[in-house]
Amino acid sequence: MLNRVNRVALIGTGFVGSSYAFAMLNQGISEELVLIDVNKEKAEGDAMDLNHGLPFAPSHTKIFYGSYQDCGSADIVVITAGANQKPGETRLDLVEKNTKIFKNIIDEILASGFDGIFLVATNPVDILTYAVRKFSGFPKERVIGSGTILDTARFRFLLGDYFNVDTRNVHAYIIGEHGDTELPVWSHADIAGMAIEKWKKTHETSQEDLDQIFENVRDAAYHIIERKGATYYGIAMGLVRLTKAILQNENSVLTVSAYLDGEYGQNDIYIGVPAIVNRNGVREIVELELNEAEKQKFEHSVNVLKKTMESVF
Repeated sequence: MLNRVNRVALIGTGFVGSSYAFAMLNQGISEELVLIDVNKEKAEGDAMDLNHGLPFAPSHTKIFYGSYQDCGSADIVVITAGANQKPGETRLDLVEKNTKIFKNIIDEILASGFDGIFLVATNPVDILTYAVRKFSGFPKERVIGSGTILDTARFRFLLGDYFNVDTRNVHAYIIGEHGDTELPVWSHADIAGMAIEKWKKTHETSQEDLDQIFENVRDAAYHIIERKGATYYGIAMGLVRLTKAILQNENSVLTVSAYLDGEYGQNDIYIGVPAIVNRNGVREIVELELNEAEKQKFEHSVNVLKKTMESVF
């Protein structure tokens, strides 16, 4: 009899964490989901509330409040804990406070004997994913950040909305820092296999309109935070997509924060790039052939991250 089940441990049940747990339940991704938070009452309440929705879920999921010791038998530890981005703050403003928080969290997780895959969502996600690898000593392929998965989703949605095409038929990437220096890879963007450049010609589209779409993608978090204080539904869905790709060994291409070791001409940096994700984590990085302008913007994004990291590493 097979007793092995997929267990996901969630660290942090704030806006993003609780939204992730809700989406996990609705999609029936894992057999067990353990909620861990410094605010025990909040996590216990979330577990109770989510369990009351089980009769309406697509499959059974064991959801419970736990401790760091429960990470020992987890396949994936998802980290959403940390200080939130406040109005007027950039993601990079959170570096020092969240790096200190993460050191304590990783020490607790390692003490449990955890030997699975880390999935990091807390901002600044690229730097904190680097921190998790540094603090844990795990192989690079088993430490993954959410990277630009949400930015790419926003990009695809806005392009689909603009051209009145189902967003699932839009294929386009945002790469680089999950933040102000990210960039669109226009040279590889297409709709149903037709390059965006051709869509521009046949749909009377200006480059100015497309540039505005990218700006709306890049600044989306600021606009949402101004209106409702935080972003959480979109990133929660992105995290669930990543979790599914890992647990179901999908070999899916997703724009995650992955460790570069010579790819794109860069080294010793976690940053958003397309990568093939499966049960072992990042199988390989997809190295797009960027044009000169894109190469320069990507290098700038790398340099900004490395400069910011100097204060903590």
